[in-house]
Amino acid sequence: MGKISSVSPFAPAALVKLPPIEGVTFATAEAGIRYKKRTDLLLAVLAKGTTVAGVLTQSQTASAPVLACRKHLKKGNARALVVNSGNANAFTGRKGHEAVEITVDHAVEAVGCKAHEVFVASTGVIGEPLDADKFAHLLGSLAKRAKPDAFESAARAIMTTDTYPKLATRTALIGDTEVTINGFCKGAGMIAPDMATMLCFIFTDAALPADVLQDLLAEHVRTTFNCMTVDGDTSTSDTCLVFATGAAAARGQISVTRSSSKKLKPFSQALHDLMRDLAIQVAKDGEGLSKFVTFEVEDAKTWHAARRIALACANSPILKTAIAGEDPNWGRVVMAVGKSGEAADRDKLTIWFGPYCVARDGERAIEYDEKTVAAYMKNREIVIRVSVGVGKAAATVWTCDLTHDYVSINADYRS
Repeated sequence: MGKISSVSPFAPAALVKLPPIEGVTFATAEAGIRYKKRTDLLLAVLAKGTTVAGVLTQSQTASAPVLACRKHLKKGNARALVVNSGNANAFTGRKGHEAVEITVDHAVEAVGCKAHEVFVASTGVIGEPLDADKFAHLLGSLAKRAKPDAFESAARAIMTTDTYPKLATRTALIGDTEVTINGFCKGAGMIAPDMATMLCFIFTDAALPADVLQDLLAEHVRTTFNCMTVDGDTSTSDTCLVFATGAAAARGQISVTRSSSKKLKPFSQALHDLMRDLAIQVAKDGEGLSKFVTFEVEDAKTWHAARRIALACANSPILKTAIAGEDPNWGRVVMAVGKSGEAADRDKLTIWFGPYCVARDGERAIEYDEKTVAAYMKNREIVIRVSVGVGKAAATVWTCDLTHDYVSINADYRS
């Protein structure tokens, strides 16, 4: 693993406590997949009738687990989730598919379900064969001791270079019935979701059809995980899954068959809020970061154009290093806007660093004061806003700075 100099400065003083969700239990183990004395295996057992939706990496070199999830999602039902860290099982050829098959077979026996109801995910080093015999035999005992109040240990089991587990919970009403949504994810480097995010797993006791879940997830991914980046690199393993156990139906939850139903609006908003929370947590744990950065682009032709311009800024190494050095070099923002390929009126371009306008209508702002803005750059959280002057659309992207520690972590990753 890369050498991590310290815990992220944005790590919470206390982790969020996630309440149990009826129909979901977890167990973890130290399987020695890559490192000794490290929790690296997770099994989630899901109640009968659980529905599932997912979004997966668009990488053309997607991992074997991603391909399996893509296939199993077509059925829309889930009974088990198996996740390992330390090895991504990506670019591993036939051996990679065999490892997935071994894992699924053992999960089927452990949980008592069908193969298409098992979902798998792997994270870690790419290109090294995954020996499923190291851990698949543990699934039976994990299923027997799985418990509902283990979200934190589940989140820790999937970490790689993360410095803290990312957890979030929300509640919402569907009709008169309160439902709970819990989620956890991992990710600190190789983060530029397209589309999914690193690894993210969301659980709810709501009773919702798989197609409704899929519509909601796909919609909210667009403005949450797909608007967050650490380094511009999309993983082979990006997987985001949402599981709905349906337990709320026994408490009187009304039936919902369309994602556009007004009755589902509070749930939809809560799900979006949870996903946004997790996306920001990932950006705040970017490898080696010292600052959390928000780019807000406005007055673009379309939302997609605004997002692309914001991502051009958020993924620019030369701009991110300037932020790490606390240098208010707004000329690098001009560069990033220009290279995005999206429409921008140079002579209307206006840029703010926090509350300070540094450039207006295509030139340096008259009131710009270097010392004042340099002092602002010493903050841990930085907001850079850009008006490109060609329309009315806006988008927000979250990222972090690029430091010497990022280089050290990734230079030593396999050491």
